[in-house]
This record gives sequence, structure tokens and C-alpha cells, in this order.
Amino acid sequence: MAGPHETTLAPMLGGKAAFVLFIAVLLAFVIETQTTQYLQTTLGYRQSYFIFYIVHSSFSLSFPIHLIYVLLTTKHGLRPLLSGLHFAITTQLTSRNSEASGVIPRSFPLAKSLIFIISITALYSIPALLWFAAVPLASVTDVTAIWNANAFFAYIFSVRLLRLKWSNLRLFAVSMATLGVLTVVYGGTTSSPGPESYNANLISASGPFIGDMLTLVASVGYGFYQVLYKKYVALPTDPELASESVPYRRLSSSADNEEVSAPAIAKDNLIYPPPFGLHPNLITASIGLCTLLVFWIPIPILHYYQIEEFRLPPNLTVVTAIAGIAASGVVFNAGFMILLGIWGPVVTSVGNLLTIVLTLISDLIFGTVAPTLEGSWELA
Repeated sequence: MAGPHETTLAPMLGGKAAFVLFIAVLLAFVIETQTTQYLQTTLGYRQSYFIFYIVHSSFSLSFPIHLIYVLLTTKHGLRPLLSGLHFAITTQLTSRNSEASGVIPRSFPLAKSLIFIISITALYSIPALLWFAAVPLASVTDVTAIWNANAFFAYIFSVRLLRLKWSNLRLFAVSMATLGVLTVVYGGTTSSPGPESYNANLISASGPFIGDMLTLVASVGYGFYQVLYKKYVALPTDPELASESVPYRRLSSSADNEEVSAPAIAKDNLIYPPPFGLHPNLITASIGLCTLLVFWIPIPILHYYQIEEFRLPPNLTVVTAIAGIAASGVVFNAGFMILLGIWGPVVTSVGNLLTIVLTLISDLIFGTVAPTLEGSWELA
């Protein structure tokens, strides 16, 4: 039996909730990508930094929404949920080994938590900002393909930082998956300089190349972030990524629950581990709040030096597009953070390669690209 406090089991690697979330993440990424290019090209609202600021600030909504959902659909109380999250973050920032001792740290490490949130916000924001800057310069399919090469970089970083055993077979599989989708996308693809609505100084043959290079740097940075997230941010109660050294065991439903549930914690009215996805969404919301409070500072600086002259959305169509990007961005990023914790960076990023195919299909549906008689793809 569990103790007098409430506990929940760590999520399984292959559960229905994780699969549904994975599908939602794929669709949200495609919607976010297509809407971002539509906003900056067709509608001509090319405010990459401001769009990034709005979208990432919206992440702050993910935790309140999830918390309300848990309160409405379960019997968990607000205080036990918050106490469990408090314990999770405190032990995470003080010592991960403190969980095994069953002793709750007395004080919350406020200074460490602020440094922690600022650090992961910066690490996460740099690749995202480069992505927003690249979308109007290159085709959506190109940006999606290069961005998802982070599967390869995530594996390389995982070997170094997560101490995974180097597997030639796994490296070959990840490399073939990455090269395969790149070949499909780039086999006979031609790019146009861009729509006529671009400013004259942006219409050049080097535009797609610059966009591709920005996306490549963003891809490397995002692969690095995923591995750091798994190592330092995801709860240690999440299923281990390094299955070679610690085989994953199936959770039982009766007498063995005591063996596989969270370690006993000497405190009443505590839910630990937190319900599925609640801790990752707290981290995501913290990134959003940090973005909202700090990342507005460059906006007047960019405007003053005419790097990106600030202008409000001119009409309701632009506002609706920004809202759509923000909503899909919240779904994608919140869901991706959860999957990183339960699947690890390699499996999650490889699975995310499916967005390349979905983006190409959406390009065909919306007329962004068209097939030629030779079987290649051309921008419409």
C-alpha cells in the first residue's frame, strides 16, 4: 500500500495519452508553420521577433489550463497538487538523491529556480527565434525538413551528455531517417525568391539559403536543448531514456504498485509524481512567463535601430493569424515537453520527422508547391 499521502504512477512509455498527445503535437507544428509563413508573406506582417514574443508568452497559459482540467476531471485537490509540484522542483534543484531519503527540503530554492527558468528560457528561445526568422525566407517544407534534422543532433548529444551507449545501428537508423526525408524534400525542389509583397531588400536569390542556414543553426540548438531538458529538467521519476543500462519494466496494477510507484514521502496531502504532463506544463508556463516579463526589452531597441520596426497588427485577419500561431504553438511546445520527459529526445525527435510529410501534404493542399511532370516539387 502507498502511504497516507496520495501518489500517482509515472506515465508508461506507450500509453494512449502519449499517443494522442503525439498526434496533437504533429498537427500543431504543421498548423503553426503554415500559419507563420502565411502571416509573414501573404499578409505581409513580417515582425518575426514580435510574433515570437507573443507566441512564447502564450506558453504561460499551458499550466493554468492543465491545472483546471485536472481539478475538474479528477478528485485531486489544489493544495496536494501544488505541494507535489513544490516538492518536485525543490528536490530537483537541490539534490535528486533527496527523493530517495524521503525527506522534504525545508525551504524553496528561489534564487536557483529563477536562474534555472532564465537559463532554460534562453536555451529554448534562441532556436525558436531563428526559426521564426527563417520561415519567411525559405519554403515551409525546407524549414520543416532542416528543423527536424535535430533528431540526428539529439542522438549525438545524448551519447555525450546522457551517457547512452554508442550504437552503430541506432546511429544508422537515425541518419537514414534524417537523410531519407531530406532527399524526398530536396530531390528536384526549386525555390523562388519570395512573394512580390516582400520588401525590395529582401527579394534576393540568397534569401532561401539564409533561411536554410538559420534553420540549421536552430536545429542544432534545439537538439542540444532537448538533451539538456531530459537530463536536468525532466523528473527523475520519468521512464529512463537509457534503456540499455536500466531496462524499462511494465507497471503492474495491484500488489506491485508499491514497488514501482514514487518513493515514500513523509508528508500528508502530497501528490507525487504529479499527474501526467503537469510538471512539464509548469516548466513550459514558466518559460512563457519569463518571456512575457523579460523579452519585451529588445522590442524598442530593435525599433530604434530599425532592425525590426514595430507596428501593431493592422487588421483583424492579422490578429486572428497571430492568435492561431499562439494557440498551435502552445499545443506543440507543451506537448513536446511532455513527450521529451517520457520518450526521451531521440525517440521524440525521430517521431517528429513525420511533420515533414504532413507539411508537404499541406503545401499541396494549399497550393504552396505543385508537382511537376518530372516528379519534383516546385513552389507555386
